[in-house]
Amino acid sequence: MGYCIIIPAYNAASTLSAVAAEALRSGAPVLVVDDGSTDGTSESVRGLPVNLILHDRNRGKGAALKSGFSWMLLHGFTGAVTLDADGQHDASAIEFLADTARRDAADILIASRAVQFAQMAGLRKSWNRFGVWCMKKRTGFNITDSQSGFRYYSSRLLRGVQLDADGYHLEMEILMKGWRGGFRIGSLPVAARVADGRATSHFRPVKDTWNICMTFIRFF
Repeated sequence: MGYCIIIPAYNAASTLSAVAAEALRSGAPVLVVDDGSTDGTSESVRGLPVNLILHDRNRGKGAALKSGFSWMLLHGFTGAVTLDADGQHDASAIEFLADTARRDAADILIASRAVQFAQMAGLRKSWNRFGVWCMKKRTGFNITDSQSGFRYYSSRLLRGVQLDADGYHLEMEILMKGWRGGFRIGSLPVAARVADGRATSHFRPVKDTWNICMTFIRFF
């Protein structure tokens, strides 16, 4: 079977419908994981042919992704593309990302915003640049963006790693466990529609950056 699209969403009622509608144009099945939203997020896509998982409370982006990955594996998909619900990623690039990943037999392929790092501010800009440098020194990965949530994951990888984190640092955990497991990881230049998504993201700059850093350091 082909790939599916997973959209973790939390209080994204104003943006999710447009993101899901564009994702559906790729022709791949779309799964929305509503992570305990209180603003009508799931109701905003009720008229669209999407699959829906509801969390009874807000558990974190990592928990939403893990629910999506479990659904993907249960239904026999060979891969999944993940993207955020706030519209910052270019959903029209989904097919390009998935086709490139499958052509290159990549287990993780990150849609890189590296050319837009200068447009970011504060810890986001600093950690993105520093994180990429550290990861290359430690793992040899030739990736240019370690934090983008717009990614392709193979089912082979998701069956081969045990994921624990529930927050944003799950995406770093996957990278590090993928490296430990010898999986193929790379990045592909794909400009985001909004380079610095602070206005719509639930990312907590200090706490979440700290958790990401600690997740990386644990694998030294």
